[in-house]
Amino acid sequence: MRETANRPQRKIRLGVVGGGPGSNIGEAHRYAARLDDRYTLVTGVFASDAERSQDFAATLDIAPDRRYGSWQEMARQEARREDGLEAVSIMTPNDSHYVIAKTFLEHGIDVICDKPLTTDVGQALELMRLVRQSGLVFGVTYCYTGYPMVRQARAMVRGGELGAIRLVQVEHASGWASTLLEAQGHKQAVWRTTPSIAGKSSVVGDLGTHAQHLARFITGLEITEVSAELSSIVPGRQVDDNAHIMLRFNNGAKGMMWVSMVAAGHLHGQRIRVYGENGSLEWIQEQPNELILRPADGPCQILSRGFSWLSPAARRSSRLWPGHPEGYLEAFANIYADIADAILARRDGIEADPLAYLFPTVEDGVLGVKFVDAAVASHQQNGCWMTATIDVQ
Repeated sequence: MRETANRPQRKIRLGVVGGGPGSNIGEAHRYAARLDDRYTLVTGVFASDAERSQDFAATLDIAPDRRYGSWQEMARQEARREDGLEAVSIMTPNDSHYVIAKTFLEHGIDVICDKPLTTDVGQALELMRLVRQSGLVFGVTYCYTGYPMVRQARAMVRGGELGAIRLVQVEHASGWASTLLEAQGHKQAVWRTTPSIAGKSSVVGDLGTHAQHLARFITGLEITEVSAELSSIVPGRQVDDNAHIMLRFNNGAKGMMWVSMVAAGHLHGQRIRVYGENGSLEWIQEQPNELILRPADGPCQILSRGFSWLSPAARRSSRLWPGHPEGYLEAFANIYADIADAILARRDGIEADPLAYLFPTVEDGVLGVKFVDAAVASHQQNGCWMTATIDVQ
């Protein structure tokens, strides 16, 4: 079960921007924040319309004087309060991440931000500079790396159990937008298929950054170059909704990525396969409690979540004993709990468990934005290999 005995438990005062009425991701964030009882939601701006936001805040039992009409007002007012928010969680459309995160950082508030970090590399680098200058904590919610068996895969690969890594195959193939939902006024589809909001690539920004981070998190390798083909498959759609991307890694390994919003029949097809000289690992998000190990010389093994013989990182990320499945919300909560440890360590001058720092950081966010840029540039030059790295040291 989740190892929390020696961890600080003072609750962090949390504010939220976005994720209002009808937002599935908003509810996922709020659930993740409260699952381990690490945060208290004290304020929020949940919609661009002030009255709608304040009405929704009332349903969450937020005090009347902290139901603000705008996130700008929330940042100003909360920074003046002795009991003001300590961290803000941003779950708005992509184009607004930069200005919101920048404002709260400038008010001395730790930040949790949805991916992609920004829609522009320069803006991403500016956020990284502000974080480093201030010493504040900045987490990016690449939530799939919160799964125990993803963390087990990371421990095994980085511990050399597969030998030198040769191939990485990663995909995030969903069918949620296999019809022209945006023409029907579907809220999520509308903003995710508007370039000025979603960014340079809809599908790579939305799904490809998850896949890129998953590959990097598990293997510890950097994607140095990409060769990409981005497609708009659904008739009438104005943005890309499918991408095939060839990958080159800094150790010489090769890889392929497929990300899609139009894989009809797929629900949430996140999968990664890592091949080394001694065998391979496979993890599938829709069967998240299992990790498949295929040795080069030996029988296939299915490793299950919850056992004491797993890595410390995997054990720390589990709550229930074997046989009781855990899923997406628990993985999301692991990210929130790890960020809570880091925030309290910074604010209270204590040492956090080193395993808490597995959560995705602003540097991970910068690399995701650079990956989108590289994929788009490659596509625009007929698949030419483009540099996908950027210095975040």
